[in-house]
Amino acid sequence: MHIDAQIDVGVGPSDIGLNNHNARVTSKLVDVGDVTLHCVLAGPSDGDVVLLLHGFPEFWYEWHEYILPLAAAGYRVVVPDQRGYHRSERPDAISAYHLDALATDICGILDAIGAKKTHIVGHDWGAFVSWWVALHHPARLRTLSVINVPHPTAFKQTLWRNPKQVLRSWYVGFFQLPRVPEALAQVGNWASVTAMMQRSSRDGTFDSTDFERYRTAWGLDGAYEAMINWYRAVVRSNPQPVQTQISTPTMLLWGAQDTFLTRSLAEKSAQYCTNSEVVMFEQATHWITHEEQTQVQNRLLNHFNSAHEVTHQKWH
Repeated sequence: MHIDAQIDVGVGPSDIGLNNHNARVTSKLVDVGDVTLHCVLAGPSDGDVVLLLHGFPEFWYEWHEYILPLAAAGYRVVVPDQRGYHRSERPDAISAYHLDALATDICGILDAIGAKKTHIVGHDWGAFVSWWVALHHPARLRTLSVINVPHPTAFKQTLWRNPKQVLRSWYVGFFQLPRVPEALAQVGNWASVTAMMQRSSRDGTFDSTDFERYRTAWGLDGAYEAMINWYRAVVRSNPQPVQTQISTPTMLLWGAQDTFLTRSLAEKSAQYCTNSEVVMFEQATHWITHEEQTQVQNRLLNHFNSAHEVTHQKWH
């Protein structure tokens, strides 16, 4: 069943105390053309835009600790629930979750808020979408920051050559089964999903309040099925990027203890970027945005500022 975007369900910024008037935190539905997406916005309307894209199985809440610091630094922060997730619209068709559509959503957000360019930051699936935007809509980016997901070409080549990575990606095959992943996920109040997040993260990364909020998002009508449809769509469509090289200033932040992706993928991804930096966090896992919040925030701000200084120097 097709589900329209809904502003009054799930978890909003005011529900978690993000009602800072100085940062002008708002929650709104944004028509991006094909679908309507829920977005949390903050910061000055004339600031450079920073788009924060969550991964699976999270939602905008993944970035809730980043919104006020980035807004205080003068950035216009935009944090969407991506297509199918939480409060955003959920099309029925698996084909609606093709990477081209997901990347077009990002351009649609920028158009809707009147922004030509953005600093884009993505983790997990959000990082894969960020790569795709950089490859297909490079003119819309100031900088690219990707966290624990490789460049699409680097990932595909590694899957062909590295059996270890194939084993780590076993769940992608499981998610191709109809209805079974959704049904099993709900057993025991989402016990398998929360256990996966706990097993693959450092102790104490997620607490009971976090999981209460995630369960709320997962339990919305049709949400978890839509989230799984991202995996179904990418396997069925086997999308090919129109190019492989990226000239946008790129930073890769990588948790070396990631149980889903080998660390070698970070350097292999950097080879497809003409201007890149790899920052390896030796003790961090796949969930680096939660485990190393302060360091990740500082790295992002430095990356944004460096790109601004280079652009300013070129203009002069």
